[in-house]
Amino acid sequence: MLRRIYNWTLRRAADRHALLWLVLLSFSEASFFPIPTEAMLVPMVIARREKAWLMAWLATLASVVGALFGYAIGYYLYNSLGSWLIHLYGLEGKAHSFQDWYARYGAIVILVKGLTPIPFKLVTIASGFAHYNILSFLAAAFVSRGLRFFCVAGLLRRYGKPIEQFIEKRLTLVASACLLLLVGGFALVKVL
Repeated sequence: MLRRIYNWTLRRAADRHALLWLVLLSFSEASFFPIPTEAMLVPMVIARREKAWLMAWLATLASVVGALFGYAIGYYLYNSLGSWLIHLYGLEGKAHSFQDWYARYGAIVILVKGLTPIPFKLVTIASGFAHYNILSFLAAAFVSRGLRFFCVAGLLRRYGKPIEQFIEKRLTLVASACLLLLVGGFALVKVL
């Protein structure tokens, strides 16, 4: 089953609507959706390595716009949609502690969390909830997401064939590691 999903994703990554799907996933991942952008970016770059930089730019820009949407959820809709999303991820007690972090560490929190497997939507919603300076927020989101997506795209562009062969050979291991990182990111937020 895992092999079928992987092959399906590779086919979608190479079709004519792939860039649109990447933009939609990057936007939604930054504000409410749990699946990381790399789930689409990696197979897309493997399928079309010559478009790696375009894909990284699109993922970055869509993620920053999605981050702005997540910020607006936290800023304007925290008592309804924002708190529901935080509750959905089981982090009710952590949202208020983010305010203290922002007061002390500001953009560093956004930069670090934007590069880690910690779900970025939690950072964007919490940033809006904390009323963090919007320009600083956007700058930090752009830098952290850009670094993340350009590193992935660059590595795959340069070493795409060996990485593709590694993934093909050890698909279950790679999928398990990705799932572990995703779950670990959520768990890490709960303990911090």
